[in-house]
Parts: sequence; structure tokens; C-alpha cells
Amino acid sequence: MTLFAEIRETVLAAIGALVADGVLPDGLETRAVTVEPPRDASHGDMATNAAMVLAKSAGMKPRDIAEALAAKLADDARIDTAKVAGPGFLNLRLSGDVWRGIVAQVLSAGKGYGRSTIGAEKRVNVEYVSANPTGPLHVGHTRGAVFGDALASLLDVAGYDVTREYYINDGGAQVDVLARSVYLRYLEAHGQKVAFEDGTYPGDYLIEVGQALKDKVGDAFVDKGEQFWLAEIREFATEQMMDLIRSDLAMLGVEMDVFYSEKSLYGTGRIEAAIDDLRGKGLIYEGYLEPPKGKKPDDWEPREQTLFKSTAHGDDVDRPVMKSDGSWTYFAPDIAYHFDKVSRGFDELIDVFGADHGGYVKRMKAAVSALSDGRVPLDVKLTQLVKLRRGDEELKMSKRAGTFVTLADVVEMVGLDVTRFHMLTRKNDAPLDFDVDKVREQSKDNPVWYVQYAHARIHSVLRKAAEAGMTPDPANLDAVNDPSELALAAKIAEYPRLIEIAAKGHEPHRVAFYLYDLASDFHALWNKGNADPHLRFFQEDDPSATSGKLCLISAVAIVISNGLGILGVTPVDQM
Repeated sequence: MTLFAEIRETVLAAIGALVADGVLPDGLETRAVTVEPPRDASHGDMATNAAMVLAKSAGMKPRDIAEALAAKLADDARIDTAKVAGPGFLNLRLSGDVWRGIVAQVLSAGKGYGRSTIGAEKRVNVEYVSANPTGPLHVGHTRGAVFGDALASLLDVAGYDVTREYYINDGGAQVDVLARSVYLRYLEAHGQKVAFEDGTYPGDYLIEVGQALKDKVGDAFVDKGEQFWLAEIREFATEQMMDLIRSDLAMLGVEMDVFYSEKSLYGTGRIEAAIDDLRGKGLIYEGYLEPPKGKKPDDWEPREQTLFKSTAHGDDVDRPVMKSDGSWTYFAPDIAYHFDKVSRGFDELIDVFGADHGGYVKRMKAAVSALSDGRVPLDVKLTQLVKLRRGDEELKMSKRAGTFVTLADVVEMVGLDVTRFHMLTRKNDAPLDFDVDKVREQSKDNPVWYVQYAHARIHSVLRKAAEAGMTPDPANLDAVNDPSELALAAKIAEYPRLIEIAAKGHEPHRVAFYLYDLASDFHALWNKGNADPHLRFFQEDDPSATSGKLCLISAVAIVISNGLGILGVTPVDQM
């Protein structure tokens, strides 16, 4: 339970006491009562809306309830002051012992500080990246990979049972194009001159694949029609591309639990089973769709198709699952794939898509709702575009890929830690500018450097103190008594609540934001120590005070390390 949850329980107990005293009527609904940080930190440490929530049902003025509640809360040793503000909000200021207790708690919990049980071991499937296996991952995939991986780690810390999954799009026509592109490189490896037509993949990354194919089959496919080689090269090329993608993911620190092949859905009855499930629920029918918006009547030829009644589950229009020629639409295998997820017993599904899949969200949610009878929620997170630049120059090309900047390019330019952290400095659905020069600056304007610098600074103090024979000792936490020190401890106390809020909202960027704020508070206290010797963390002439202050900054380092661990970033000890 977080400190905020504990104080909320205290507020609820005080409400109960007021009911017992006859000040408040019995039977009040308290579920909407909250205890949160106030909007203005100068107002206090926490604020509760209890009086505002209870006023109507109690038939009382909010301020009258707030004043009675403040009097009750004043009896709690943890609460220094309880003051009524505005129409009836109640601002609380906690005692220094509470914040010193938080520091001791962090030191005791270590890596476990911030872990939660709100997930209750619910099984969550997080599908992310899922790029077509036709080439190396690009900078856009990088953002989705980092976001999905950090989200999975966040949910794990919050107590969910998480499965990280990659859906291999190897069932469509794009893999045939890959096979033909590899065949051209294969012929090139045999000394032939080739031309890459529009629609093929001309990137240099296929040169090695063409050579590997030559090493495997010799000249068996030279000058042969594709009926002799398409199926085999398709499989060979897909495996080669997935090896490349796995290598890219490893470079980014991403490790999947499951790689699921779209191809495995075809010819196995899985698509048919999913559609039959929907048909059994009265959600599959034969019909005609309205012409697409913007089409003139003479451009449109209505054809009877097999349709999924997705409007019954919140979609705007019904969606085709089988074309008039009897072939499946792109949507059909996606339905089957999510039917498989539901069948595997997941309690919640999360899909991380690129921004270009925005039009796919409602139909996919409708499908999962229908397939699970509303039991399994699907949250689709869209990651917006990344503009990679160097100053005023936008970087768009890769020597290896030919047409785009690869994940490997980015990591090689700025490193894994910078890549991962910076990808989370904006909410996933907001565009992101990634300046490869700016992110390597050693300044407050570079969030990853600023956070890592705080961690390194702390460890430099700890090393210096250890050389003088001084170590953190919670018995001396009374030395942590200045308002700015207690404010830093209060910031540490926010971390468990932040984890729960971020996990519930599927928002790992909140962790990055919090770490930057925590680092800023630490650096500010460091700077105050330059002017006020009493606030310095290491005091040669006062071992007792030093050991207490070392506890405070050690707790800050633990929280930074734990938070960076969620983001997949290394907490460096020296810079």
C-alpha cells in the first residue's frame, strides 16, 4: 500500500469516527474520496476531496464537513496540520517522521521499492513491434519497441503476469516481394546484373541474404521460373529477416517471450474457427458495404461479401472478412490471431501499433469484444512518428537500408540508454523529435544525462564517505530535517503511487517524467549545499549527520535505479 493509500485509509477512518459521533449520517458512499498531491505544493503534502464528495449525500456544507474532518485528523501523529481551503478541500501536511520513515522503507525494500500488487497476477499480453519481416527495423519501429518493452516492464512491476509477444506478418504478399528481391540478390551473387523494379526491396541488407542463398543452393535456382523457387526462398528469406530483427531487438535490449507466425493461421483451420465462433454468435452475414467516402457512384461496384457485424461491438461500420472471390481479407487472420490470444487465457490484451494503424483500432476492439463476450479488454496504443534530426537537418536515409534510418543506425549513433530514455520523453501518441546531437549534450536539457548524472553524483558521494569510514545508517535519520531535505523524501514517497497510476493508464512515459523531476529536486538540493554547509551530504566533522544524509541520497539512488530499470536504461555509478 502506498503512503497516499495509507493516508486515504486514515481519512476514511476519520469519516467513520464522525459517523459514530453523530456528526455525519450513516451510509455515506466514500468510493470517490481521494488523497492526492495538491496542485500547488505550497498548500501541503496531500489534499483530500472528502468533504466535497460527501456534502450532497450528507446534506451539509462542504466546509463544515472539512472542518470537522480536520479536527479528527489533527489527532493523528503523522499529520502536522489539516487546513480547509476554498469551498471545502482539505490540505494535509505530514510530520517529518513520516518522510524519514519513507527513506528507511526505501533502504529496506531496495529493488522491491515501488513494486505493487494491483495487477493481482492478471495475465496480460503485450504485442509490440510486429514489423513485416522484410528488412531491418527502422526508427519508427524503435519507438514502438521501446514503448512496448517499457510498458511490459511497468506492468510486471505493478504485479501483472506479462507476456511479451511479436506477431510475425509472414502471411501476406509482402513476403512474396521479399522473396523476389532476395532472388535478385541471389542472381547478383552469381555475377548477373539485375534491376530492382518499383515495389521490390533494394536495400543493401539483402546482399548477404542473396549470398547465403547461393551458399545453400548453389545455382539450382538460376534462370528458373519462380514456380520453382518462390516458396523455398520465401521461407528462407523470412528466417533470415527474423534473425536480423532479433539482432536489432537485442541491440535495443528487447527480448520477446513469444514470436507468433501469421502464416501458421493459414491452412490450419484457425481462421475458419475464429469466423465460425463469430458466426455462432450471429455476427457473420452476407451483405454489401456502402461505397467508401469520396467515391463517386460510377467508381463503385457493390459486391456481396462475408461481413463481421462489428457495429454490434462499437465499430462505425461492419467489416469484410472474406472477399467476393472467397479469399480472406487482411482482417480475417488478425481476428484469428486475437481469438488465439483470448483462447490462451489472457485477462487483458494490449497492442502497440504505429500511427498509420489508427483506422484499425475500432474494428480490432470490436473483434476482441465479440470473441471474448466482452470479458477481455483490448487497449490499442498508437505510437506517433519520430523525426530524426541532427540540428536543422532531418535524417531520412540509411546506407544499409537505402530508404530509411534503421534502429541499428540510431543505437550506434547515440547508444542504447539514450535511445530508450529519449523515446519515452513524450507520450506515445505525441510526435517526437530526436536530435542526435542534443541527446548527447551534458546539460539539464538532456533528460537521460540529467537523471544518470544524479545517480552518478550520489555514488560519488557514497564512495567519498566510504573512504572516510562513513556509511548510511537509518539510526541517524534525524539529521534529515531541513524542509528541502524532507521535500526530497516526499518526492521519493510519490514513486509507488506513480507506478500504479502509470500501470493503470498504460503510460510508461510517466516514469521518465518522474525520474527527471526527482533528479531535478536532487540537483537543486546539491546546489543548496554549495551555499549552506548544513545541507551538504558529506560532512567530515559530523559522521552522525553524514550517515543520516547518506540514507536520503541512497534512497534517491535506489528509486532512480528502479525507475530506469523499468525503462531499460542503465543506472551508471560514475560519468
